Order: sequence, then C-alpha cells, then structure tokens
Amino acid sequence: MSDEILFEVVEKVGVITLNRPEKKNAINSEIVSGLMEMLNRIRTDPGIRVGIVTGSGKTFSAGADLKARAQAGGGRGEDSSPASIVGTDLTLNWSAAKIEKPLIAAVDGFCLGAGFELALACDIRICSPEAQFGLPEITLGFFPGAGGVQRLVRTLPQSLAMEILLMGSRLDAEKAERFGLVSRVMPSDMLMSEGLSLADKIASNAPLAVRAVKEISQSSRDQSLEESLRYGNALRWAIGQTDDAKEGPRAFSEKRAPIFKGT
Repeated sequence: MSDEILFEVVEKVGVITLNRPEKKNAINSEIVSGLMEMLNRIRTDPGIRVGIVTGSGKTFSAGADLKARAQAGGGRGEDSSPASIVGTDLTLNWSAAKIEKPLIAAVDGFCLGAGFELALACDIRICSPEAQFGLPEITLGFFPGAGGVQRLVRTLPQSLAMEILLMGSRLDAEKAERFGLVSRVMPSDMLMSEGLSLADKIASNAPLAVRAVKEISQSSRDQSLEESLRYGNALRWAIGQTDDAKEGPRAFSEKRAPIFKGT
C-alpha cells in the first residue's frame, strides 16, 4: 500500500489518513486504491467496529488531483466525474451504504470536491473551526460525480445545497454546524481525540445492533415510512435473537458494563 494513505487500528477503531500534505491530500489513483483496500478491511475485519477517515497536514482533502486530470486529457468526451480522473467508480466504492459499520469523517481545513464527497459518504462528520466545505466542480466545467449531488441535497436544505452545487460556493465550519452538516466543531488539536472518543462510544455498543441501525437509516431514504417500519421490525426481531440482546439486560440487572461480542 502506498504511503500516500495510512491505516492504523486503535482498539476497535480503524483510522484511515489521506497522506499527501504537500498536495493538500489531492486524491489520485494511489489514494483511491488504498482507500478501497482500507474500507474493505474495516468492512471485513470483525475486530474493527468503527472507521474514521481524516487527512494529514491540517487538510482533509482539496479534492481530486486536477493535474492528473489535465495530463490525462480530461474534459473531452469522457466521464467528467472525479472517478474518471483515477479510472475508478468512486460512486460505488465510496458509498457508505456498502460499509455496514459506522464511518466518521474528522475534517480539518479544506474539504473540497471529491474530498467533500468522501466526507458526505460518512455517517458522522466533525470538524475544526478552520474547515471549509465545497463542491467547486461546476466552476471547472463539470459536476460532482461521486455522490456529491445526491448526498448534499439529502443532507442540507434544498436551497442551500443547490447554491453550493450551482455556484461552487463554500460552507465554513460555523454554518456547517448550524445546518447539521457536521455534528460538532472543536479545535484542530482536539479533532482526532474527539473522533476517537466518539468512535469508542459507538464501538462499546452491540455491533450487530449498531449495524442494523445504520442499515435502517440508509434504506429508509428510499422507502415509505410504512415500508421502513416493517423492515425495522424484521431487523429488530433478528437482533432480539442474538446473544448481545440477552447480554444487555443481564448486565443492567447485574449492575455491570455489558460485554458485547457481536453474536
């Protein structure tokens, strides 16, 4: 794996770090390849219950590597999504729906273009006061192609989302928190410790129940309330048959912390 993307496991948390600080973590083919590998590890490793995605050098990611796009002759009759720059279908691979475990984006500095699309694919976003969010593709002659359009209009109020998409304007940390794009803002030097604290709290819960909650929240976007309730009831019954569902009430009655094993 390239050193342009780093991976470490902290307790039950897998941490992915985009590591091209001299290029503001611009996303190239090496980063995409490593990202897919590390997301797959988070998905398949039973010892990892939560993932965190962040960037080095006080930048999350300035977006796709536009120099690579220019060198590849981008913009003339080819797919104009960030995926085309690196020859990978990011829309499929970055979909948080395909990673059953929760993902947290810890955003410092620029979070633009394909980098913002990656953050949007996560379940929880936190940021520093210096964070800047945006999708500038429209000003470059194309548009976001890795889920940015679809996810932004589901995350922000329609008018604000369309302003960002159609003008390429940016959102600062204060406004991002006010409109619910991020759940909390804290100083840059506390960002990762806060992310790990959130991840640890999530990881301490029953993993099958956590995954069920994510699955229901994702699928409910494409279902009626009645359909989602039916699906939720089916999953609730299935989770109720697990050992963890018995361990929780038992631990409560015995006045001790539960030990969830994901079974």
